[in-house]
Amino acid sequence: MLADLETLVRCESPTSDRTATSRCADVFAELGTRLLRSDPQRLERGGAAQLRWRFGRGDRVLLLGHLDTVWPLGTLERLPFTITDGRITGPGCFDMKAGLVQLLYALAALQTDNPDALDGVSVLITTDEEVGSPASITLIQEEARRNHAVLVLEASADGGALKTARKGAGCHRLHVVGRAAHAGLEPERGANAAVELAHQILAIVQLADPERGTTVTPSVTKAGDSTNTVPGSAEVAVDVRAFSVEEQQRVLAGLAALRPRLEGTSLRVEQGSESPPLPPSASSDLFARAQQAAARLGLPPLSGVAVGGGSDGNRTAAVGTPTLDGLGAVGGGAHAEGEHVLAGSMPERAALLAELVADLLGARP
Repeated sequence: MLADLETLVRCESPTSDRTATSRCADVFAELGTRLLRSDPQRLERGGAAQLRWRFGRGDRVLLLGHLDTVWPLGTLERLPFTITDGRITGPGCFDMKAGLVQLLYALAALQTDNPDALDGVSVLITTDEEVGSPASITLIQEEARRNHAVLVLEASADGGALKTARKGAGCHRLHVVGRAAHAGLEPERGANAAVELAHQILAIVQLADPERGTTVTPSVTKAGDSTNTVPGSAEVAVDVRAFSVEEQQRVLAGLAALRPRLEGTSLRVEQGSESPPLPPSASSDLFARAQQAAARLGLPPLSGVAVGGGSDGNRTAAVGTPTLDGLGAVGGGAHAEGEHVLAGSMPERAALLAELVADLLGARP
């Protein structure tokens, strides 16, 4: 498992580099063919590589994951793949290449004594999840609708907890139009879009509701084009996370209701795409079965948590298919310099996944 993880991590795969993600898909296809004794279908929807295995009808359990990472090419030079005192580091190891290695070994273990043990299983691996799966979303939802359950191999939460609920996520953009003028000769003739934007950012943060877990975060901000000009335009990206569709709609309505404060300025809200929440009801039955599977294996009791980050599991839950997330690696530091995986947990998590898949296929009492 460690050797295969090293192979996968050393094949860097930033989402924005389609050549790199395609190469990583080739590497994973080779690993999958060796371990599962079956070649995947290679798909290229929307210009992004996807891999799909279907065993038998492939209509019972969908295992879902992604190969792309947030790390640019060359990150390996300063953050190489290492294993020190049972701690694995390297770009993308935790989010989520270790989970994908665990997936392959779990399914391979089920095939050991019965070549037909995977009848009913589908596997879908994508390469654009880190930017919201624009090329893969239709395929993900098509596969989810075919199946009775979806197991997402995203990394676990703290302490190995499964992710039983996720916030919905959206990123919108507020545009401000002002009036440019020379900053030295006649600034009074301008309408400063940057100052207007400052007023609006203070209003935007008030749309958050901590009691309901709703966060509204102004992020990437831009104003003007030159230092000696009153900015004639400005904009800010607004990240919105909420546990309910109603809260998502409330925040969007609040953005639409913003009004300019400075004379000569105007506002326009550009609504971005939103992923719906993954509610606890979508995962409750699967989580209970995962807890029972862990108990049968003699593993420590499983815990479940609700998290703010989204995943493709949000998309599968939205079409009505029961979905359990966070079944991947145990470790921490996703998207951060301290990204790591606890090596000793990998066989246990693979065993847990194998037991849960067998249960869902009816092969366990």
